[in-house]
Amino acid sequence: MVESVTTRMETFSDGVFAIAATLLVLEISVDTAHTHDLGSALLHLWPSYLAYVTSFITIGIIWMNHHTCVETMVRVDRTFLFLNLLLLMTVSFLPFPTRLVADYLQRPGEQAAVYAYAATFVVMAIVYNAWWRYASNGRRLIGHTVPESRINAITRAFNPGIPIYALTLLVAVFSPLASVFLTFAIAAFYLPSAALFER
Repeated sequence: MVESVTTRMETFSDGVFAIAATLLVLEISVDTAHTHDLGSALLHLWPSYLAYVTSFITIGIIWMNHHTCVETMVRVDRTFLFLNLLLLMTVSFLPFPTRLVADYLQRPGEQAAVYAYAATFVVMAIVYNAWWRYASNGRRLIGHTVPESRINAITRAFNPGIPIYALTLLVAVFSPLASVFLTFAIAAFYLPSAALFER
């Protein structure tokens, strides 16, 4: 019965991750009614491509790590399910600030757009850290056969999340474009670094 509850939570989470990732691409569009040079229009969409790739990779990493973390758990409780809902809420919100970056980067209003984008990542990192630390503290939800070394490795991988995303918010004060590129660099770094979860 416990295993069923864990499986149901992960299945529901997978669905939200998939929908959020799919919605990202719907934010990329060309106004064909007012476009005479399609090639030029596609090139001018580079902020959309940058925001899309950054957000998609980030959602993908969260999904992979979510799966890895849940593998260590033998049960869930109501508090953890609530934290999981908060995590999914921030993930499903991501297409909105992604669209803001796509529409306003390098245009008037870009700073507010990137503030919203970076702040979403900060909130996501805070909630994700709380999610894992609640489950792992005192091995509250962790299976007794899971080695402590694996729990410590996952925790170490979570540790930089809040500070580095807070840094992107700080950088946005001085350069919105640099903040978005930094967010992309973080996603690119974490993609191969998923191996940390297995050490």
